[in-house]
Amino acid sequence: MNISQLAVRVYYEDTDAGGVVYHARYLHFFERARTEYLRQMNFSQQQLLNEHNIAFVVKTMHIDYKIAARLDDLLLVETEVTEVRGATILFEQKLKRNEQILSTAQVKIACVDMVKMKAMALPDMIKSAFLS
Repeated sequence: MNISQLAVRVYYEDTDAGGVVYHARYLHFFERARTEYLRQMNFSQQQLLNEHNIAFVVKTMHIDYKIAARLDDLLLVETEVTEVRGATILFEQKLKRNEQILSTAQVKIACVDMVKMKAMALPDMIKSAFLS
């Protein structure tokens, strides 16, 4: 499957008083990268919600913080889909500064029917796009 890349800059608002990226901001970087990955696959989350009452929600997330990112760093988030199952998609993500891996995340996303508020099987159009 394809690897998507998203460049992100660390701003003052992302850091603590010492200029180190606050741990929760990594979730923001990873979330943006997953959204852009879907956009590159021609899926708009807003359109899926409006037209099909579908949303993707985080079911589980594991983050490994290895090295701190700092103010003004230019980072690269690499996102890859490693598994597509009935109602879930597993993303593997890396946050890098140059070639140095700062953090990794494994994120399982569930497809949810927003009318019933229940997990649902991924629609064929989504599943086939990820499996091709």
